[in-house]
Amino acid sequence: MERLELEVSRREITGKKVRFLRREGIIPASLYGHGIDSTALQVDAKPLEQMLAQAGKTDLIDLKFTDSKTTKRVLVREVQQNPLTDELLHVDFYQVKMTERISAEVPLAFVGEAPALKTRNVSLLRLVDSLTVEALPDALPHSLEVDLSTLEQTDQAVYVKDIHLGDGVTLLGDPEQMVVKVAEARRAVEVEEEVVEAEVGEEVEAVAEMPEAEAEPTGKE
Repeated sequence: MERLELEVSRREITGKKVRFLRREGIIPASLYGHGIDSTALQVDAKPLEQMLAQAGKTDLIDLKFTDSKTTKRVLVREVQQNPLTDELLHVDFYQVKMTERISAEVPLAFVGEAPALKTRNVSLLRLVDSLTVEALPDALPHSLEVDLSTLEQTDQAVYVKDIHLGDGVTLLGDPEQMVVKVAEARRAVEVEEEVVEAEVGEEVEAVAEMPEAEAEPTGKE
């Protein structure tokens, strides 16, 4: 696979003044990692947007610094965007150690067609869109395929345990979790509501257990 490269510069402008960078088509970013000091960066918006679309959060990127011959191998860890316009606001890069296993959220790619959908009043219910796994940085998959062609009858489902993760990749989660299911249209709505209620309940419980200082939202530059 061709190595992905992105040119970055060290950033001296911080705080609220970074809005002036964005007006010039430059996005503020940060580089951090285990055992290293955080570094403020800036990168041109256009090549950054192209890289984010190509690499996602699981493909390794070589960050090339304009002021030196230094190159850092990183993963995209967090992307902040304007919720109304989707404008890029800030990106976090995580510097990896190639011999150290890391966790990452890998998106699912649904492939094939479910024969069961030829039946009337049947819907395909997708309950999971990504899996959290652990692997060496260069073993992280770009995506994980979910084969829908095995779903031939109503109530059939694909579970996490049915998905091939690849060599050296370990699942961090429940292998019995349902990923996608063929259901009658009315039942599909009921299951969706159950999943949403469960997720909301978990979030409320997590916030209730969180120390007061951690429960407060934090902002980035």
